[in-house]
Amino acid sequence: MSQTNETVIETNRTAPVAAIDPRGQALRQRYGVLLILAVILVVAPAVAPVFGAGPDLLSRVLIWGLFGLGFDLLFGYTGLLSFGQAAFYGTGSFITAYLLTSGIIDNMLIALVFSIIGASILGVVIGFLTLRRSGIYFAMSTLAFAEMIYFLEFGPLRDWTGGENGIPGIPEAVVDLGFVQLFVGYGWPMYTFLAVLFFLGFAVARRISLSPFGVILTAIRENPERAMAVGHTIQRYKLAVFVIAAAYGGLAGGLLGMFQGYMPPDAFNLHTSAELVIQTVMGGAGTLFGPLLGALIWLYLYEVLQFVDAVGPYWRLILGVIFVVLVTTFRRGICGEFLAWRNRRISRRMAAAVTDHGSHAHTGAKLVMRDAPRMAQGQPVLRADNIAKHYGGLKAVKGVSIAIEEGELRGLIGPNGAGKSTFFRMLAGEIQPTHGRVFLRGSDITGIGVTQVCQLGMSKSYQVNTLFDQLTVQQNILMSVLGQKRGAFKLDALKAVESVKGCPEQVAAVLELVELTHRAGTPIHELSYGEKRRVEIGLALATGANVLLLDEPLAGMSPEERVQTVALLKNIRKGRTVLIVEHDMDAMFELADRITVLYDGNFLAEGTPDEIRNSKAVQDAYLGGMEDEE
Repeated sequence: MSQTNETVIETNRTAPVAAIDPRGQALRQRYGVLLILAVILVVAPAVAPVFGAGPDLLSRVLIWGLFGLGFDLLFGYTGLLSFGQAAFYGTGSFITAYLLTSGIIDNMLIALVFSIIGASILGVVIGFLTLRRSGIYFAMSTLAFAEMIYFLEFGPLRDWTGGENGIPGIPEAVVDLGFVQLFVGYGWPMYTFLAVLFFLGFAVARRISLSPFGVILTAIRENPERAMAVGHTIQRYKLAVFVIAAAYGGLAGGLLGMFQGYMPPDAFNLHTSAELVIQTVMGGAGTLFGPLLGALIWLYLYEVLQFVDAVGPYWRLILGVIFVVLVTTFRRGICGEFLAWRNRRISRRMAAAVTDHGSHAHTGAKLVMRDAPRMAQGQPVLRADNIAKHYGGLKAVKGVSIAIEEGELRGLIGPNGAGKSTFFRMLAGEIQPTHGRVFLRGSDITGIGVTQVCQLGMSKSYQVNTLFDQLTVQQNILMSVLGQKRGAFKLDALKAVESVKGCPEQVAAVLELVELTHRAGTPIHELSYGEKRRVEIGLALATGANVLLLDEPLAGMSPEERVQTVALLKNIRKGRTVLIVEHDMDAMFELADRITVLYDGNFLAEGTPDEIRNSKAVQDAYLGGMEDEE
């Protein structure tokens, strides 16, 4: 179905909203951050000697910091903990060393490019195999592959890698640009060269983190299931960022070989991956500055403590104690705590600015729906043919059919255990029916998955709030809007969010429609329950869905919140087809055009609200003789 010529719905209430920026003012201050980094890199050589640090230490910090940039995108932004990064680090070091010492390539920059390519190819292979699992199973899978690579380096490939001796004799670094050659000597010249590369690597990583691609990475970290439900193919995003992290590892490994003049065999070791994790956590995951700061602290203490006579034998113990103190004092890491404090201040200022301008001013924001051909008279928009779901001997749904017309608001009711939630999940593509078929606008969508169902214009809200809890209201809505505007996957890692056409307007329109503009900069975990329910509905709306599945939207609400949400449901049905599961019978009889009743996994009845209200079978099975009691 076409996603062009989208239908536009005017919202009833509008209000000013801050510019759409998934990281608040950080997007507008992008170049300020780069300026701060440049100043730090320039000033460091003058400050370092005061603390007894020389160019070699700072150069190592930059190499580890560059290594950490890729890992931070993987772990800090996407939430994927990998213990196998040493495989890419060592691979990059080996490729660069082998090419330069064998005479195959004499241009250092070209050798580094090959180290990036080689590590990236390895990243594709390992990522494809390990990303089928999540959590601890993913982490352990990456560790297993790293150990396999380590075995190959010391075993079958030792004739090429040098085994425990590594590859010595890497020539002095020369930057050959064709028209000029720059010799990079050891000491401060090497630091300068590495500082330039780190700055460029940081600029690229920051650009990725602030891009639409990077925004989706944070959605995957916060709630991968909901990220899929709002239209994102998260496996592709995971693989892409895994390869990016591998590329950074390959570059850092290649630079390590040139810095030391030989390929160190310990680059493949498990402790390399462990130290990378420690440094990133210590400095602050998800900040990009964190790995650099963590590397500085770790490497400085590592070198200093060993040469202090009184504590030399205990340096590992002391280093461990310092790490524990830092991570318990700074739960998000040093940089992470600072940024969290700063973001709280920004959120308060955003909320105050919206309040000062009034939360009900009209801006003409318009909510855009996915375009879809209207069905012919009598042809249902959504149809389920005898769908059932069996879990072994348990038959949750035993064979139910339903047909919903264009623009209809259909209610779905039934007692607890009737199979409503399972039925809903089959319609939404979350689970595949044991038998039966589901059709959306005549197309068979059975088993295609929740992501593709969303991209076809049908979205679902959940009975239990399934939100991106650590993000703001605005950021939550943005996740859904990006799924509509960009499709299921797009590698726009170097573009700005503002470049996504219609994105700010769609976010503003959804916030206005669910009446949460004044809470745009508020983290989800600070909202009331009723406000969270409205965000839940807003996520489904923001996908541009023309068919909405709302699972108990009134559950747990106070009487006042219930009245507001009923009014919202009446408003959002305009131009859409809606199916609602709800236990609030008064609201259901008020809202629904027709009602379908399930009982014990079977179809029981269907009709207008009056017909259902007066049905003896429904009263006996579900309503409990409500009319007789009245």
